Amino acid sequence: MTTANLTCTEKGYQIYGGTPLSGAIQALGAKNSVTKCLVATLLTDEVCYLENVPDIQEVEMTIEMLESIGSIVRWNRQEHRIEIQTKEILTTSVANRFSAVNRIPILLLGALLGRTDKAVHIPSVGGCQIGARPVNYHLNALRCLGAKIETIQNGDTTIFVAKAPNGLAGSSIHLDYPSLGASENALLAASWASGCSTIYNISIEPEFIDLIHFVQKMGVIVTFLDERTIQVQKGKRRSAHHRLICDRAYTASFAMLAYATRGEIFIEGARQDHLGNFLSVLQQINAPFYVEDRGIRFKYENPLEGSCHIETGPYPCFLTDMQQPLVTLLTQCKGISTIHETVYEQRFGYTKTLVEMGAHIQVLTTCQGLVPCRFHDKGFHHFAQVSGPTPLVGRDILIPDLRAGFAYVIASLIAEEKSTLKNIHYLKRGYGDLISPLRSLGAKIEPLL
Repeated sequence: MTTANLTCTEKGYQIYGGTPLSGAIQALGAKNSVTKCLVATLLTDEVCYLENVPDIQEVEMTIEMLESIGSIVRWNRQEHRIEIQTKEILTTSVANRFSAVNRIPILLLGALLGRTDKAVHIPSVGGCQIGARPVNYHLNALRCLGAKIETIQNGDTTIFVAKAPNGLAGSSIHLDYPSLGASENALLAASWASGCSTIYNISIEPEFIDLIHFVQKMGVIVTFLDERTIQVQKGKRRSAHHRLICDRAYTASFAMLAYATRGEIFIEGARQDHLGNFLSVLQQINAPFYVEDRGIRFKYENPLEGSCHIETGPYPCFLTDMQQPLVTLLTQCKGISTIHETVYEQRFGYTKTLVEMGAHIQVLTTCQGLVPCRFHDKGFHHFAQVSGPTPLVGRDILIPDLRAGFAYVIASLIAEEKSTLKNIHYLKRGYGDLISPLRSLGAKIEPLL
């Protein structure tokens, strides 16, 4: 693997707001597609090729983990291309250093259980601290296929130990919630199972559909029975070549930056069919966009109108990863807007910093959405009211997670005076190098070394 050049050398960013951002950028390959496709290459011992690979830390961490168990990886960063092959599994124990880094290790349960007769040891999952992210959906799905799973404690780390002493057998899997990660794990494990597996209530996120397309190229037989039900049979394995879809959260993040700074940004590679309800929200707040052959143009033309209601949810509903940047944009919209977060119960913690910058945001525990969600009457702060427009003032900021980090980038580029952002390793997980694209759009941003 090429050396990791995204390791944080900068201590932070210094940003001066008040400048409209204009220009063109290229959408990155999807973070939530590339990492899952990398894990899926374990389904074959042949060489696989991935294109449109984003140069982000999440890819680096996933490659390092796969190399530790036997994968050989060649990553051409300039051509955004990865060649990967796992001829032999050297170990089925994922090192504890990958614990609490991201959510990818848990997917190795599904990918490895059918390839080896050894027990698979996976450290507890990590990722952004935005609420409880239980893995019970994953474990229940694997148990349906015959996996035996237990947990052991190794110091402060919980280890999941899974094995399939009699092999994995096709079965019916009913997901209680259309979890993206659980759908992925069920698909990977079912790809090894004898017979036919039927998975009900799957995620239909574009990234999961992209994963299905990839495993089909490797020989896995996947048949849609209806929109949220698939049948899976293992098929004969082979090499595969796959171009990843573009990252819709990256696209939406920069789109909101265009409106927030009263600028105009063309995003090459942006796809209308993947953005779902995000585009309808833009229409509601008087934020025009123009779909072109090579991408989408997002252009501020008139004052933004708030007074809208947004509910996050599984695709095709509004993507929860777009919620934090959107709330920042809504601080610049006229009127009172409401956001009902139904995916993660604690994803409004970042608003405290926005309020300190001058935003008018109230976060409530009451479930005031169109329909009660699974957090109803449980005391979670999962509903927000945003009043605007309000001027923002720069400040020193500690980034708590990936998407809150970009929300603070937007706020800093709106704000009067200087802002300093630290903990930027969260941003590098999903956005990679932000200085280059932001400077190309006219942003005043400097690294803190």
